[in-house]
Amino acid sequence: MPTDGTPTDAMPTDGTPTDALLDRFLTALGPLRPVAVWAHGSLAGGDYQEGRSDLDLIAVLDGPLTARTIWRLATLHARLRTAPLAPLLHCSYLTPDTLEDPARRHLTWAHEELFRRPVTPVTRRELHTFGRVLHGEAPTALLPPVPDRELAAFVVRDQRDFWRPAVADARLWTRDVWVDLGLITFARASVTAREGRLISKREALELLPGLGAPTEVVDDVHGRRYGRAKPRSGAWAARRARLTRAYLGPAIDALVASSG
Repeated sequence: MPTDGTPTDAMPTDGTPTDALLDRFLTALGPLRPVAVWAHGSLAGGDYQEGRSDLDLIAVLDGPLTARTIWRLATLHARLRTAPLAPLLHCSYLTPDTLEDPARRHLTWAHEELFRRPVTPVTRRELHTFGRVLHGEAPTALLPPVPDRELAAFVVRDQRDFWRPAVADARLWTRDVWVDLGLITFARASVTAREGRLISKREALELLPGLGAPTEVVDDVHGRRYGRAKPRSGAWAARRARLTRAYLGPAIDALVASSG
């Protein structure tokens, strides 16, 4: 998969389940004549963990997304359901005339269903910085750049409006996904707001102890993402939830305050 923004009509494979799924997806998408297909997130950024990481994609289709096109996309994804890793494949569908507005909601396949969500300033900056071209035009040829101020404002707003209220819901934080994403997203937002750059999930985990996060919780996240996680009791899940919430609430408040 090219990393230098060079357009390509075919993605080389090395026989992994990830490559096999992407090849099947690109082949199935071909009749819809995509202008471009890009990878972002861990798949493009060098921190991809097969079987754990999502396969985050953007497809730019040539023409309006009519009812028939939406039906064809739903059918395409339904036919991929049984393929290895298929539940992890997420794709947002744009057209050339809907690329510019970062607040616009685009048809998206994720979590095994179709719905609409924006292609955020973070995703857009990822595409400009290290997006992988799986087919067609490069992101820089189609997507407008994201100014540093807009990117910083978005990550702070996301912490304030989504993550801070979520901290108050204790039920969420016994689940691995909330602990993992809550801590990692906070660390990444902190660096982006302060320095205007994006960091990987691995870098975020390395930074979290220095940001005051509880070390035993960070070690737990790291073990599940990069190594063999040790079996844990329900008592640990409850303790981990308390530690995470006690850290994230004040930490998010401080980030928002420091960002004005």
